[in-house]
Amino acid sequence: MARLNADELPAALEPIVREKVPGARRAKIDNWRRAEGGFSTETFLFDLVGVEAPEPGTKGLVFRRPPEHAILPDYDLRRQFLTMQRLADSPIPVPTVRWIDTDSDALGTPYFVMDRIDGAVTVSDSPPYHQCGIFADADAAGRAKLWNGCLDLIADIHRIDPYRYRLGFLDLAAFGDSPPQRLVNFLRYALNWASGDAPLHPAFVRALDWLDTHLYTPEHVTLCWGDSRMSNVLYTPDLSPVAALDWEIAYLGDPAGDVAWMLMTDWISSPFDGHAPAPGTPGRDETIDRYQQRTGRRLTHIRFADVTAPLLLAIALIRLNTILAMEDVDLAGICAQRVEFVLEGD
Repeated sequence: MARLNADELPAALEPIVREKVPGARRAKIDNWRRAEGGFSTETFLFDLVGVEAPEPGTKGLVFRRPPEHAILPDYDLRRQFLTMQRLADSPIPVPTVRWIDTDSDALGTPYFVMDRIDGAVTVSDSPPYHQCGIFADADAAGRAKLWNGCLDLIADIHRIDPYRYRLGFLDLAAFGDSPPQRLVNFLRYALNWASGDAPLHPAFVRALDWLDTHLYTPEHVTLCWGDSRMSNVLYTPDLSPVAALDWEIAYLGDPAGDVAWMLMTDWISSPFDGHAPAPGTPGRDETIDRYQQRTGRRLTHIRFADVTAPLLLAIALIRLNTILAMEDVDLAGICAQRVEFVLEGD
């Protein structure tokens, strides 16, 4: 079956939802709309109206399917579904996943459905949260609460045993023997995949070479969220975190990767001199200190993670440049700038 257009999905999905959701035999899909942002997975929100017992009323649901053009190699929808499904029994707050269809017979692509968390808010990706939305509008205390809420969630993710929750499949074992080596080999593979016939930016080549000469054995290997940033956290109106979203690039590795990713995305988003954080936002040292106090572990290889983070982001941005045919814009240029900033003096 061919991939369905977005406006064809509700009619095709409705009979399936009626079968899958208890009490939904006569329910209807309403208020179908595309979620803001997100190129790695296509996401739609909708209401299921007319649900009867055992939970009568309207249910908010989320539909996710692969993008028409992949921005990450070896895209696997089942991987993110299983991650959230298995985290459901953990202390980490994630949306409740309903079901997954891994073939293309019904809707033209694999897809899964999960519960929507209503009444929650998050920070803006575009425009950057420093300039628009709840983060920009908050006072200094509010910004610190949003930041620290995300950071504490990252720390809590790193405190769970991934094998207890059957997350060993995220170990990137096909790419090497140790977690740092696996990550570097994956980055090299993925950057070349994204670039196609074009040569890699010299800064990325330099970064990969630097990483090869600075491999190490990590003190701890944890579940890494991968896309660990405030815009992937849902917050209550009082700015407390309620759910961690978007697990497409989760992996097992050195937990420093998630802290470095959060620091990098803030640096990239900042319009201030020297990419400084907004007033009230905890700085790098304060962020690392808080994380180490919450986990009881030191981030001894944070600089290595500072180098891997922009390379991981560059994969998606290089692909987006191609997909959107933006010949006069280098989206991944900011990642090259970050690499040069981190490696300055080497």
